[in-house]
Amino acid sequence: MVTILSVEGLGKSFKQTQIIQNISFNVRRGEIMAILGPNGAGKSTTIRNIMGIMYPDEGTINFHNYAAGEIPRNKIGYLPEERGLYKNVKVMDMILYLAELKDYPIKKARERALEYLAKLGLEGKEKVSVEELSKGMGQKVQFIGSIIHEPELLILDEPFSGLDPVSQEVFKNEIKDLASKGTAILLSSHQMNMVEEVCDRLFMIHRGQKVIDGTLEDVKNQYANFKCTIRGKNDISELERLTHVNRVEQKGDVSVVYLSPDVVVPLWLRQLPETLDIQELAIDRISLHEIFIDVASDKHVENEGSVMNA
Repeated sequence: MVTILSVEGLGKSFKQTQIIQNISFNVRRGEIMAILGPNGAGKSTTIRNIMGIMYPDEGTINFHNYAAGEIPRNKIGYLPEERGLYKNVKVMDMILYLAELKDYPIKKARERALEYLAKLGLEGKEKVSVEELSKGMGQKVQFIGSIIHEPELLILDEPFSGLDPVSQEVFKNEIKDLASKGTAILLSSHQMNMVEEVCDRLFMIHRGQKVIDGTLEDVKNQYANFKCTIRGKNDISELERLTHVNRVEQKGDVSVVYLSPDVVVPLWLRQLPETLDIQELAIDRISLHEIFIDVASDKHVENEGSVMNA
């Protein structure tokens, strides 16, 4: 796939504090890449450097053959975490204003705006003032504003914030559709379930440095060990004595047994003692949410490094 955005060796400090160090990644055409990390990890600093809101102390940012200071703004769409719509402006006027800032034809922008308003459940709202909209509706309008000019690169910072589950599903499908049409998407979110459903690749920053870089499958293979959830009245010590068990968490009659990376699941299941009370049993890999928590809290420090894409 064609590389749309290339970030190499990015570094940024404020006074004596290094915020990000040696950050490098690529975003390709038609790819959805998540940039993840706990609060204060350096995600927003990285995005602001890409957008030219601030400038790095070290490293380079290239969009196609353009350097960071030369990137044509009509090629990039940006949905910031901090929302910034003018409250006393009508919805359609707001969208057309954003399109005009990107030198996009107004007639075409109006047609696209009406199409997206209908798709996102805002049909008939084009003459309503932004201040009359709910938080979720305002989020939808700002999303439309970020894509109205058909950008090649779309940067979404917490796009699912403030949305109900139905609207989140609509956003998720729309983001996937944009990628299928060739838009390169860089997405930052703390909602790991949505990231897991939407994104092709993951890039995680911790304490300003890269700790994960790879496809979702790569990350799962390295970090997502199997876990076994058992419903039944069992003594936790009996479960802890089983082979290939890293740890056991128990709440009421539900025990979650976290297994070591070298476990062979069919063999492990066969050696479960008959004395166990098993009303229900399920085997799956730990979720991206759990991986995020483990890496952010250094539980996986022995694996810390990168999952590199081939």
